[in-house]
Amino acid sequence: MQIILGGVAAVAALVYWLRYAGAETPSPAASCVKTLSTAALALLGWWLNAPLLVVIGLAFGSLGDLALSRAGDRAFLAGMLAFAVGHLAYVIEFARLLAAGDPQVGSVFWVTVAAMALLVPLTLLWIAPKAGGLAWPVRAYALIIGAMALAASLLPHSSGLWLLQIGVAAFLASDFILALGKFIATHPRTRLLAARSLWPLYWGGQALILWGAVL
Repeated sequence: MQIILGGVAAVAALVYWLRYAGAETPSPAASCVKTLSTAALALLGWWLNAPLLVVIGLAFGSLGDLALSRAGDRAFLAGMLAFAVGHLAYVIEFARLLAAGDPQVGSVFWVTVAAMALLVPLTLLWIAPKAGGLAWPVRAYALIIGAMALAASLLPHSSGLWLLQIGVAAFLASDFILALGKFIATHPRTRLLAARSLWPLYWGGQALILWGAVL
């Protein structure tokens, strides 16, 4: 079953990237394929007995994918809310892991601190003001995903947790590219490039978070 679920997730992710990523007009087919790619990851996590909070994070990510596959600010806001809940689930799981062991205050942590010191203010002061009515939700989301990145950076480099850290970094990069594509980029080709480049980072990040959590 795990091979089937993993295969479905990977094939759906590839189909979405090749066929639908960056499409100007949303479609039911794109919504189904996009949602399936991460819903199958959540089911795979459940099948593999991954930590419940990781499965919950993946499930809310799938709901976020469904919302973001539709048009309009209300759908985008719903997607941000779903992803924020998913990120909070990850943060709680990372905190649980940290409580069970010694935090690793090393190079990964300090690199993450430096990255957050750059990306969070950029989002709060440059991107969010261009988001109109979504400005404050964007700011809140930036703080939540920043907390997730910092919590992940403190995890010990044991078992598969280093894969999880790479996954979180890829997820963070995809969210920043998404924000640039939606609120900053004005040329259609630039927005298409953003959509095409963020999808492998996002889906690969989610897959690595799951992989690292079950090793």
